[in-house]
Amino acid sequence: MTAPIDSPCIKLCRIDTATRLCVGCLRTLEEIAGWGRLTPEERRQVMAALPARGSLLTEAG
Repeated sequence: MTAPIDSPCIKLCRIDTATRLCVGCLRTLEEIAGWGRLTPEERRQVMAALPARGSLLTEAG
């Protein structure tokens, strides 16, 4: 059996039109669509970048 892939998804899927980021997980549409194909290291890199993206939504709002 395959282990589940860690994901920052919190099931609040809405794209902010100004930043093109998901309001829930702060990923881009490209990151969301390709998540299952990323290596564990690539997923860790994206997840490490997410906290800084939260301020982008605040600034754009």
